[in-house]
Amino acid sequence: MKKVGFILGSVIVIIGVYIFVNKLYYPSLPIENLSAKEVIDKLKESDSKIAEIAVDGDFIWYITSSANKGISIADENIKQMVVSNGWEFKDKNGAGLFFEKDDKSLIATTQMWTKNYVLVKITSNFK
Repeated sequence: MKKVGFILGSVIVIIGVYIFVNKLYYPSLPIENLSAKEVIDKLKESDSKIAEIAVDGDFIWYITSSANKGISIADENIKQMVVSNGWEFKDKNGAGLFFEKDDKSLIATTQMWTKNYVLVKITSNFK
C-alpha cells in the first residue's frame, strides 16, 4: 500500500513540475503555434521592454510587461516603440492607441493577457 501511495505522489509531483516549467497555467494565446513559455522567454531574453513574438498576416504581435502596474505602463512601452519609428501619438480609446504619420493612421490594439503581461497587435507597415 505504501508503494502505491509513493508512486501516486511521485506522478503528481512530476505532473505539477511539468505544468509549472511549461507555463501551462497561463491562458491560451490568440496566436497559433506559440506556447506561453516561448512568449515569456522571448520577452525575458529581449533587451527592450517590448518584444516581437509573431507575425500573423498583416499584423505583428508583441508582448510587454505590465509589472502589476496595470495597462498604463504597457501603453508607455508601446508609445516609445512606435514613436521611435517616426509616428506621433494622438489618442487612446479603450484598448486602442492611435498614431499618425504623413497623413497615415496606425492603431495599436492591446489585450491584457495576464496581470503581468499585455499583448499588442500592430499592423506590419508601421516600421
